[in-house]
Amino acid sequence: MPFALGPVPSFFNDTCVGTATNLPSWTRTIVIISMQRTDIRNIAIIAHVDHGKTTLVDAMLKQSRIFRENQQIAERVMDSNALERERGITILAKNTAISYRDVKINIVDTPGHADFGGEVERVMNMVDGVLLLVDAVEGPMPQTKFVLRQALQRGLKAIVVVNKIDRANARPNHVINATFDLFIDLGATEEQAEFPIIYTSALTGASSLDHNEMTDTLEPLFEKILSELPGPEVDVEGPTQMQATLLGYDDYKGKIVIGRLNSGTIRRNQSVVRIKADASMQPLKVAQVFTHQGLQRIEVEEASAGDIIALTGLSEVGIGDTIADPNDARQLPPITVEEPTVRMTFGVNTSPFSGREGTFVTSRKIRERLYQEVERDVALRVSDTDSAETFLVAGRGELHLGILIENMRRDGYEFQVSKPEVILKEIDGKLHEPVELVEIEVSSTYQGVVVELMGQRKGQMRDMKIREDGSVHYVYLVPTRGLLGFRQQFLTSTRGEGIMNSLLAGYEPYAGEIQTRSNGSLIAWEPGQATTYGLHAAQERGQLFVPAGTEVYEGMIVGQHIRESDLEVNVCRKKHLTNIRNSGSEEALRLETPRDLSIDDAIEYLAEDELLEVTPIGFRLRKRLLSKHDRSRQASIAKHRG
Repeated sequence: MPFALGPVPSFFNDTCVGTATNLPSWTRTIVIISMQRTDIRNIAIIAHVDHGKTTLVDAMLKQSRIFRENQQIAERVMDSNALERERGITILAKNTAISYRDVKINIVDTPGHADFGGEVERVMNMVDGVLLLVDAVEGPMPQTKFVLRQALQRGLKAIVVVNKIDRANARPNHVINATFDLFIDLGATEEQAEFPIIYTSALTGASSLDHNEMTDTLEPLFEKILSELPGPEVDVEGPTQMQATLLGYDDYKGKIVIGRLNSGTIRRNQSVVRIKADASMQPLKVAQVFTHQGLQRIEVEEASAGDIIALTGLSEVGIGDTIADPNDARQLPPITVEEPTVRMTFGVNTSPFSGREGTFVTSRKIRERLYQEVERDVALRVSDTDSAETFLVAGRGELHLGILIENMRRDGYEFQVSKPEVILKEIDGKLHEPVELVEIEVSSTYQGVVVELMGQRKGQMRDMKIREDGSVHYVYLVPTRGLLGFRQQFLTSTRGEGIMNSLLAGYEPYAGEIQTRSNGSLIAWEPGQATTYGLHAAQERGQLFVPAGTEVYEGMIVGQHIRESDLEVNVCRKKHLTNIRNSGSEEALRLETPRDLSIDDAIEYLAEDELLEVTPIGFRLRKRLLSKHDRSRQASIAKHRG
């Protein structure tokens, strides 16, 4: 049934307004089918990791007068998570808003690392256009291809922002040409391929339409956003309809549901229904409605379609659920993301030190925490196993799972994890495995090293270029299995000078066995405290992981052996005291500095028969079977079967 309306608000483009044909002739009313808001722009900033997305958001916030003149502002203010600040990367997608010429610009800052691609995929339904940042020196990188593909598939228009234009070796013309080729390769429409270009230096807050004549403000960028990116197409008079895209939490307000209001309006204390993925409904009531301005959430009585809003009082709502009008409940398409490629087991800590350092140590608590994470992270999968104390967790890569482990550790959980393994698929009756497109840039000195390492891991060279500065750029297609645990070996072999980026390229037939680790482990053969005397003898057999004074247990890994096999060492041995003394002063024993492993390094190091014990205080590497007798017996059985 058509509905009658009064005058159209000035902030709507009335090109989408039609005349009612079945209303009385004396009325001069209109029927609104779908209209475009001109007072709002919803945009996402997408790019490869470290191309300057969060720094650009910082500059946009500062120049829009969000902060006071004397306000102390941290760098990368959008990276509010402690782990994001420590690592210097964006992990979670977050939104903010600025005003320019009476137009509200909602900005979604997205992660640039391939492992967090699920964050990019799920926020694309909130925006109507994107800013594609490309480094003025590096040009399009693997993750640039991934995020751009997501935008083009949804029909979004992009503004290409060539950032870091003030770098000494910037090559903007080459970067623009390479970006255009990428648009064409990804099947962009003619309209999408005719993208506007703007040059910026996010660090200094400068921008221009001509890289030779930079201005000291971001006004050219703001003008491009208003003129080139469309406002949201909405039905303001339709029923309330919104999809939960992001979740937040406040100590006082509880769960905060963030998303774009697709149609209708929503008010404080309004009754709504939650529509789950299986189309089942649950009645709920909205407690508060917030809009965004800068880094603040502003409470409002009512919000209109087209804006990105935050709601409280909806504690049951999860990512992808539709919040709708009870009288006209219409479900939105569910949020879909690409499937995980890597998995590992999480389980109750079974080491001799279990329960000493953690607050949450039981399988029930670990299970609750993992399933809570699934509600927030749409790219994560958790499933139960035959054992009540072990759970299978699948994600996009080692870093994705490593961040989860680190967050759980900081929240007081104690548990153990296994070596990551790839998820295989059966296609047309044949076993297939995920493969990744790997781009490597190294000095010409290490050409041979890279080719050898890639060959060992079943890599197929797809391209090779020599850059103007003498460095070599390789493109390889490598099984994901071959890249597990590869990063540290790559950095060591290239003396820290190599740069490597990868992107999932699909599935290929199983490539056969790949040797990913060439060294065994040094294993403590008795419990006790590691001594300088015992470690001094052990360090001659490899590289140590623990300093003197560390408490160890039988089966705990204390270092890396120089040979392929494992070796049991007695690091708790003490020097026997006698009455005999040297004629001169005794020579002090000197230990080499042990290798300080991060959680990411420890996950990479793991072998099939090893586990990583994680606690709030630290982590330890250990053998799955702690007793030497049990390990020897298992090795004999395996040898007999082989």
